[in-house]
Amino acid sequence: MVWKEAYSRWVNYDGLEADLKEALENIKDDEVRLEDCFYKGLEFGTGGMRGEIGPGPNRMNTYTIRKASEGFARYISEFGEEAKKQGVVIAYDCRHKSPEFAKEAALTLGKHGIQTYLFGDLRPTPELSFAVRSLKAFGGIVITASHNPPEYNGYKVYGPDGCQLPPGPANTLIEKVNEVEDELLIKVEDENELKAAQLLKVIGEEIDLAYNSELQTIIVNPEMVVEKGKNVNIVFTPLHGTANIPVRRVLETSGFNNVIVVKEQELPDPNFSTVKSPNPEEHAAFEIAIKYGNEHDADVLIATDPDADRVGIAARNTQGEYVVLTGNQTGALMLEYILSQRKEQGKIPANGVVLKTIVTSELGRVIAEKYGLEAVDTLTGFKFIGEKMKEYEETGAKTFVFGYEESYGYLIGDFVRDKDAVQACLLAAEMATYYKSRGMTLYEGLMEVFSKYGYYQEGLESLTLKGKAGVEQIQSILAHFRENPLNEIAGKKVTVAEDYHTQERSFLVENRKEALTLPVSNVLKYTLEDGSWICMRPSGTEPKIKFYFSVKRPSLQESQAWLGELKQELMSKIKILVEQS
Repeated sequence: MVWKEAYSRWVNYDGLEADLKEALENIKDDEVRLEDCFYKGLEFGTGGMRGEIGPGPNRMNTYTIRKASEGFARYISEFGEEAKKQGVVIAYDCRHKSPEFAKEAALTLGKHGIQTYLFGDLRPTPELSFAVRSLKAFGGIVITASHNPPEYNGYKVYGPDGCQLPPGPANTLIEKVNEVEDELLIKVEDENELKAAQLLKVIGEEIDLAYNSELQTIIVNPEMVVEKGKNVNIVFTPLHGTANIPVRRVLETSGFNNVIVVKEQELPDPNFSTVKSPNPEEHAAFEIAIKYGNEHDADVLIATDPDADRVGIAARNTQGEYVVLTGNQTGALMLEYILSQRKEQGKIPANGVVLKTIVTSELGRVIAEKYGLEAVDTLTGFKFIGEKMKEYEETGAKTFVFGYEESYGYLIGDFVRDKDAVQACLLAAEMATYYKSRGMTLYEGLMEVFSKYGYYQEGLESLTLKGKAGVEQIQSILAHFRENPLNEIAGKKVTVAEDYHTQERSFLVENRKEALTLPVSNVLKYTLEDGSWICMRPSGTEPKIKFYFSVKRPSLQESQAWLGELKQELMSKIKILVEQS
């Protein structure tokens, strides 16, 4: 077996780190686990790489970090000495091995004479994006696995605009990474020598202050915040991640003085010991925050994920119970607030644009068009939103107003080119202030949006399928639907079928087809005769296949009932496919 050759190379390498030697010894008799560690190299995709920490080329460790960084160094070197002088900014989160992996990346780049700026301790992912732009660097690296389980870590690469590399440059970088034949033999530079040569510079407070200053510019109604922000009670939890200091700083700077931090989740913890998942998309992550909310009569609860690029919010409903809003709902509420306030101020740009992903609710498009803006869809992944922002900035064709995706990622100010939970926390606090001044909660504000535009409801079901067998099952599910197109579900006919892999949109009733203009992606989407839609895609960062649902009905209850029926119908089909595979 091919994997055994890779295993032999590792187990016989004299310089192997002690903890990796021990890990190999512990699983030496478990052939299934060994194969999973060694049957392939950890894939470096268009968003970087992410995987479990452990030994072998299919795991996150010192050697796979060096391989990725060696490939990035070769990529940068092809742009010449100026690119090497511009350098790379490196940030990391609170996960196991994050500081060590960040340093290994810096030492690998340094071996090639590439300037590096390394944050002295953990920072949010959006601040890395800001730092790349602020320092006019050639690129950036973030060591993070976002909201994945504790055993994971990851490596994301950013371009000169502070955005994750789009497919073109990313594919070139991937080629460079794949050219590195033996991750065990990559040489790195000595840390002290790099510092002495000024090729490795530690950064921190100066970037923090500049970032915090820019954050003030996203406040939509500064006068209201100054006057009434102090009256809003906020419960905040960073879920053991990187957002604690920057979020508290920006809220305090802006005039939000009543911020209660969830003490049990305040400090960084790579094991995320108080939650099953450090993901604000999971309502269970709010359990302790809700207790705090009840104790302190909070107007809004805010939770961020470990690397502070996603945020979830909760507010009291009409029965006085805290309800966690979905990403689609929060995005719609933010968009309605921004545009309604700017309309009053006469500040809506004539060529304004809202950017969202193909799996994000159509409610955002309806709101944007109500205020005379265009809503443009991108593929899933905030890098595609960032890519569009750059395009519009260069051409002047449109003015960016707001970008968001259903998975709790939002961007208001374009000084960052990735989803930014710190920005979103500030806007959530401002919205809570606005609605409180009207005698309403954020939940009641959402109901007002629904009554104005329609009762949209969305859902997400994820199926986790780990290991080599899981990858094959996920591919098998998508292949099944390509070979057996979905024509009807839950009594509703499919009217439009979109395959982003073949880049083809089929209008089934009219029996015609047209080309899709977005990049190739392994995604299928079906629109039903009543306007509801279903989308399925494999996760780019986890061993999952995801199923998205969106419906609209005349009332909230009808929408929720129809959403439940649609989900049950599709997932029963998926269950049969999994059992057969």
